[in-house]
Amino acid sequence: MANSNSFPASFYGEPGVLGMLANGISAFLVLLQNFNTARTGISPVGVENILAGVHLILIGGICQLVAGLLSFRKYDHLSGTAFIGYAALWVNYIMPFVFGAITLTLIFEAAALVANSWALVVAGILELLILIFAIYGSAALLVKGLTQRLSLKGFGTPLFNVLLLGTPNSASAQSIGQEKKKNTKYAEPMALGSFCDTVSSFIFAFYCFGYVTSFALGVAWVSIISAAQLFATYYAHLRQDCYHTTKFGLHATYWLIKAWEEFVASVLIEDANDVSSGREAMVGDWFFVAVALVLCVGSLNTDCLELSHNMLFLLLTISSVPQIPLQGYYVFFGVACSLFTAASLYGTFSRLINTIAEKSLIPVGPQPVSTDQLKRILSCGRSDRRDPGESPQNDQIADALFYISNGVAALSALHAKSTSTNSSFLHLTVPWVLISGAVIQGYVSQVQVRGGRRFGSVIPFFYVVVWATWTWFRFSGVLIQLSPMEAPGFTAGAIAFLVINGFLMLIASYRNLVLLFLTTIMEVVLVCFLLSTLRQLPYELEIAMLAIFSIICIYGALASLVNCIFTQRILPMGQALLKDQKKQEEKPQSPCPVAESRLTSGLLKITKLLDEGGVCGIPTDTVYALAASCKNPQAIEKIYNIKDRPAEKPICICISSVEQLSAAKPPFSPLLWEFMRNVYPGGISCIVSKGDWLYRLGVGAAYDRVGTKDSIMIRVPDHTVTAHLCDLTGPLAITSANPSGEPDSTHHSMVLSRLGHKIQGVLCDGDSKEVVASTVVNCLKIDEGTIGIIREGCVPAVRVQQIFERVKSQML
Repeated sequence: MANSNSFPASFYGEPGVLGMLANGISAFLVLLQNFNTARTGISPVGVENILAGVHLILIGGICQLVAGLLSFRKYDHLSGTAFIGYAALWVNYIMPFVFGAITLTLIFEAAALVANSWALVVAGILELLILIFAIYGSAALLVKGLTQRLSLKGFGTPLFNVLLLGTPNSASAQSIGQEKKKNTKYAEPMALGSFCDTVSSFIFAFYCFGYVTSFALGVAWVSIISAAQLFATYYAHLRQDCYHTTKFGLHATYWLIKAWEEFVASVLIEDANDVSSGREAMVGDWFFVAVALVLCVGSLNTDCLELSHNMLFLLLTISSVPQIPLQGYYVFFGVACSLFTAASLYGTFSRLINTIAEKSLIPVGPQPVSTDQLKRILSCGRSDRRDPGESPQNDQIADALFYISNGVAALSALHAKSTSTNSSFLHLTVPWVLISGAVIQGYVSQVQVRGGRRFGSVIPFFYVVVWATWTWFRFSGVLIQLSPMEAPGFTAGAIAFLVINGFLMLIASYRNLVLLFLTTIMEVVLVCFLLSTLRQLPYELEIAMLAIFSIICIYGALASLVNCIFTQRILPMGQALLKDQKKQEEKPQSPCPVAESRLTSGLLKITKLLDEGGVCGIPTDTVYALAASCKNPQAIEKIYNIKDRPAEKPICICISSVEQLSAAKPPFSPLLWEFMRNVYPGGISCIVSKGDWLYRLGVGAAYDRVGTKDSIMIRVPDHTVTAHLCDLTGPLAITSANPSGEPDSTHHSMVLSRLGHKIQGVLCDGDSKEVVASTVVNCLKIDEGTIGIIREGCVPAVRVQQIFERVKSQML
């Protein structure tokens, strides 16, 4: 990376080529149809139209979706949002024009519905421009990927740099650099989720105000955009962001259900009076109202924009309550959708710009309630309220969504005996129970599997089957006039459900009381289902059980969300009724001495071992490392033998702070100092030139055993324990605590099992914050205006480059 046009390496190729080509080809297909229609006056029909549609779905839809997913994994907020949202937007000279052309194209495509030929011609010309830009842009990105440099103009230099907006020329670069560090390699999905809300609510507003009479096309649009919103949920989960995982999952559920309900009402049910009578008996919307309030509570810990957005969603759910008379229903719902569209559009823009700039350029407002105050309110004045032996884990991020999907399904399934034969009610209820109880919960089960839950997705997956069967027998079965001869099959299935749910109650008793109560009530609900297959259903009992089940789900969603946001038990979930009975056998002796990181005596124990020439496993802000004191060069040589590390691979040094480094007075340039102040402490390692300053730092006799002949890599971990240990021992020579060529160690038990018999001690600190090592940055040519990424680790290469560009611009 010797020249200024070089750019960081990445785990993934350049997805912009795929995304832009998909845009260009899609535009080409549409412009051919538009020009042909304008010339002949005949719209494409039959096979021609079908083939064009298939190509647009495969190329414009699926290919851009893949490009968007890869962009999220490259920590590219803008492209991930744009491509998954089926648009094209890139920060450089080319793509603002492409985005403008797409916007104008959509306007003229809409005008063509009224003005016909001339609007189609204009739209076709704009689509031709999109094609030209896409071909050039794809070529530029492809050459960039092949040559590892920005060879063609238009990419790499934005029209304006959002990183520089709102940045004063003076000084405090250090404070600017102290952004909140993300424990992730994935781009932020907030803009994508808000964009999906914008599109879905706009489509509903368009329908509610009477511009179209059927929702047959709208249901396809909303279904696609809701799937994109589920991707936003998924990436929020990967970022361990339980709030946005819950919010976007709830919104996707709401839009999907409302879309298919309107499809049924406008296409399958012909009489508006039947629609009105069917909706009056439905109560599922009230659960959305309750959960919208839960989201409002969760957003008190964020900012005013988020709280306002959730309050408008609350208004939206209230406006869609089916007990509103049909004459005012669509007007109220349409106005609420319009307001929500405006708020979501502003949210999309602000989240996207602020995320890219890593600061608040677009106002979002202050935090409505302080974190400490909100904790005191929710915990009823107690400073810390925990269930003994239980603390929130990463595998509980999707728990709130699990309770929400079950609560919606249960309350939607609630009905009286008088409505059990109302065909309109049955038609309208099918999407409510099926989408929330089966489709969304199926997604939740997969998320929980990825989270590493002990019992996997057993409970949510089983409830997927329960609600799908319930929908088939209780609602669809009546509509298709299911034969009485088939009822015994459902009876046998209901008995099997009862037995399986009994085992799930046992599993729940190892979790918490809320989940145990939920599975217990589900057992009674399944008894009601069994009785319904025998035509002996007591409707009053079923109504009571489904209502109680929904109430438990509301509390479970609230408690799970709040506890996960604050990572402590603010709201009680109840202590597990059963606990694992660990064998009282004597634990096998550890292969080496161990010490607890939370104890001062533990730190002193490891310090003594290091001072005596030992090699110890220690935690860092990324993965576990092997450490040796620079006071003992022989100990550094031991590390190579312990790891079977090739001699040509250098070892870096670890210090406690930038201040410790500055005290050694290395001859670094102002640009390098400013860059280091912006990245330290954190998961970045900087390679700098060696010099006599290392002796002043305390490296001493280890000078020739760390780094290379001319350079040294320096780590300043963002980890209190490691920093304090370096203060006690002086600089440490460190490398990852794993046999050479094997995966990194992310828990002290991995260090003990793999290297414990070779080292002198392990400082135990539980799970690592990250699953990969630090990002290594070559700063040897930083004064020439360039840095190189030797290894991309926990901090994305794009993020490092953004910091460098910002610092460099401030130094000009």
